[in-house]
Amino acid sequence: QVQLVESGGGLVQAGGSLRLSCAASARAFSAYTMGWFRQPPGKEREFVAAINWSGGSTLYADSVKGRFTISRDNAKNMVYLQMNTLKPDDTAVYYCAAQRLYDSNWGSQYTYDYWGQGTQVTVSS
Repeated sequence: QVQLVESGGGLVQAGGSLRLSCAASARAFSAYTMGWFRQPPGKEREFVAAINWSGGSTLYADSVKGRFTISRDNAKNMVYLQMNTLKPDDTAVYYCAAQRLYDSNWGSQYTYDYWGQGTQVTVSS
């Protein structure tokens, strides 16, 4: 069983920055595609960003492109989401997710097998 634990959420003013971290327990972490999703209040969960096993390929939702950066450190079993120029619309619970078996549809939450509990990000205007 893979455990994912997010941290780094909090309250920030619009225009500010936060860095989310996700710690993974899996020995095979370096083989997993990793993703970040978010669920805004009253809305469905949506894709934010994903990164392949080596960190050499990434994908972003249009709404965060140019503002957010996903990265990973396989030696530490960690995935990060650097969020800059935050907007009130970025307010959501942010989840880290892992694909146990590779699936090219990185943007679909249904292709991810393991999920963290989430961390709240609130952006005030």
